[in-house]
Amino acid sequence: MRVLVQALGVAPVTKHQIEVITSVERRRRWSREEKERLVTATFEAGASVSEIARSAGIHGSQLFRWRKELCQFSAPSMPQLVPVEVVEALPAPQPPAQPPPISRPRKKSSMVTIELGGARRLRVESDIDSEALGRILDVLERR
Repeated sequence: MRVLVQALGVAPVTKHQIEVITSVERRRRWSREEKERLVTATFEAGASVSEIARSAGIHGSQLFRWRKELCQFSAPSMPQLVPVEVVEALPAPQPPAQPPPISRPRKKSSMVTIELGGARRLRVESDIDSEALGRILDVLERR
């Protein structure tokens, strides 16, 4: 902030320029070499970013920001293009021909209850294979 002050005196009135500083200048300009030196120090074994930042008189987040900026790899400005060849679509493969399933008229099934004795019962559907039922009954008789 610059203020013009008039000096009062016997001589003709003259104007003097005076600079008034109202706050402390806190912003420091860091060269790229200084930033690189501090960022490089953060990558050393056992280094603490907070301690390095404190010793430099900056906040840790500033050092992390520099680290991010300096360690970014520049991406290519143009996307990588891949050559494409357009061809006619192939016809969908046809499934192998299968005979249509044989539909049998379904009988209405009913349950058959077989009393085995000793309060044991066996319930089977009426269209059960008779040979399978015979094997089941043989096994149950042996028990």
